[in-house]
Amino acid sequence: MPIINRIAEYHDEMTAWRRDIHMHPEIGFEETRTAALVASKLREFGVDEVVTGIAKTGVVGVIKGQGASGKAIGLRADMDALPMQEETGLPYASRTPNMMHACGHDGHTTMLLGAAKYLAETRNFDGTVYVIFQPAEESLGGGRAMVEEKLFERFPMQRVFGMHNWPGAPEGEFWWREGPVMAAVANLDVTITGTGAHGALPHTGNDPIVIAAQIVTALQSIVARNVEPVEAGVITIGHINGGSTWNIIPESVKLMGTARWFKPEVGDLLEKKFCEIVHGIAAAFGAKAEVKFDRAYPATVNEAESTQIARKVAEQIVGAAKVKHMDRPTMGGEDFSFMLNTCPGNYIMIGGQRRPGEPNVHNPAYDFNDAVLPIGASYWATLAEQMLPK
Repeated sequence: MPIINRIAEYHDEMTAWRRDIHMHPEIGFEETRTAALVASKLREFGVDEVVTGIAKTGVVGVIKGQGASGKAIGLRADMDALPMQEETGLPYASRTPNMMHACGHDGHTTMLLGAAKYLAETRNFDGTVYVIFQPAEESLGGGRAMVEEKLFERFPMQRVFGMHNWPGAPEGEFWWREGPVMAAVANLDVTITGTGAHGALPHTGNDPIVIAAQIVTALQSIVARNVEPVEAGVITIGHINGGSTWNIIPESVKLMGTARWFKPEVGDLLEKKFCEIVHGIAAAFGAKAEVKFDRAYPATVNEAESTQIARKVAEQIVGAAKVKHMDRPTMGGEDFSFMLNTCPGNYIMIGGQRRPGEPNVHNPAYDFNDAVLPIGASYWATLAEQMLPK
């Protein structure tokens, strides 16, 4: 079964939705315009119930099939953008300074809207489909917030499914994997406090920039010399801020970064060594260190049976030759993990690469490939019909 013909007819309409969302990006828990658009579309499609305000800006649509089965599944898409300036130069580029849909969540939302329109129109299934539009995936834990606000109690389902566009995979391919597919994530914050001084008189102060440099270098030894080589772990410092001009030694320096792992014991080791190194180096230089290792997301782990269901549905849409097994998980993080920790399900990747070397996600030149919109929407719709047969 290839792309659903009826959904293919929505392609231009879906492209217009996606580009409208792209022009008006909103960051986590602030997706008021996007949520209103989603809710309006769901009502327009004739969805049985539209619930708003879950985790502030989340939306859930309830679509009932033709039969009276008590079975139900959930289909989830994320809605938020990133706090970064777009540099695509496209006519539908972001109109909001320093905000951009650089991860393709505009495409995820649109594909699920396309599926919702088809499912509400055809009702060719027995049971209930919950279409879940989640806020704040990017580092703020909207998935966790939805679970904490009783998503699965309010909308009982047997399985839940997610999907992410994957620019590293060719357009029209699906990539799948059982078990861990994305890493656990911690956000790292460090403040080093020394003593400010004139840049020409460093002996009168205690330079936190020098101390921070030692810490950044030493942190790279944690994975290289403490984690068993066959395991996986990452510590990256992505932000350093301190000082204001050429000739002033600042009082403090702030570092921000990320840690990634799959096995809980590796995460425990990263946290332990991170705190030891930061505090130890700061103390050796006579400075103070404030350290935070904030565990944001657990690893995203696909349940085996749900994964095989997802794989077979993907094969029906694009053919078995275009459905590939991921040999290794990615160190990217995903708060769909909170949903998978509560309900069995799967997270699959849909390829979007137009040509080799094009910008990846979280790049200011990234742009979601609209050609895959009907493919993703057909996957969602077919998944619902296959799992809830009449």
